[in-house]
Amino acid sequence: MVKTMQDHSQIHCQSEYGILQKVILCEPKYMEIKEVINDVQKKYIQDNIDRSLAVLQHQKFEYALRNAGVEVIKLRPSKDHPEQVFTRDIGFTLGNQLFISEMANQIRQGEEKVLAHWMNEQDVSYKKLSTHPIEGGDVIVDGNRVFVGISDRTCMNAVRTLQAELPDFEIIPIPFDPKYLHLDCVFNILSLKDALIYPAALDRKIVDQLASMYHLIEVSESEQFSMGTNVLSIGENRVFSLPTNHGVNEQLCQHGYQVLEVDFSEIIKSGGSFRCCSMPMLRN
Repeated sequence: MVKTMQDHSQIHCQSEYGILQKVILCEPKYMEIKEVINDVQKKYIQDNIDRSLAVLQHQKFEYALRNAGVEVIKLRPSKDHPEQVFTRDIGFTLGNQLFISEMANQIRQGEEKVLAHWMNEQDVSYKKLSTHPIEGGDVIVDGNRVFVGISDRTCMNAVRTLQAELPDFEIIPIPFDPKYLHLDCVFNILSLKDALIYPAALDRKIVDQLASMYHLIEVSESEQFSMGTNVLSIGENRVFSLPTNHGVNEQLCQHGYQVLEVDFSEIIKSGGSFRCCSMPMLRN
């Protein structure tokens, strides 16, 4: 399915670190661990999510984005979608095209319909990928290169489909340990030269391949668990990161990044952080 419009100026994303101008969020009003789908949720399933605290933390994140000059679009939360806060997974922007994902896990299916409904209301163009499962947390873009994580949520057939849709891009499959759910939980690009990585989740050959392209900043096992890799760059070397991830933040500062610390401790209990909770529509 394709929805088109005349003005494409509001859709563009060519990197993970350009100046973020427009982003889609969804308040965690109905956030809940209903079904354990990663190791982080396994730890917190008994305590589950304090929704009031999660909403407050998310509001502070939204305020910080707006204060940084980012236009924030908010999808309407639904009680049927307990993980809807992770808007990154339901779609992704590559070049001047916005794709709506095909969600692999049943608990998340239907979230993409909320996004498509908003797109239709706003007359925003998109393409729905409905043949093979692919989720936005596995899609990382840098110029004409697109890294796509291969695991339980995104398959090789989806990579082939995406390559056919984007002949001017080089689509690079990156297999990783599926227990980490999405590629952006173990690898994230910060700039033309730097990237965060949790190397234990990837084959050594893959790590070496990425090391030939970027200076890799390694994240420890404990800080990977607290989503240390899942930072959000908003341009001009500004990066959102959790205040508790001291090792990651110190390394970011040493490499010239301005760390924007926001407490996201309640939201990360479900296995996602700032990147997972933001779907860029427009970056320059």
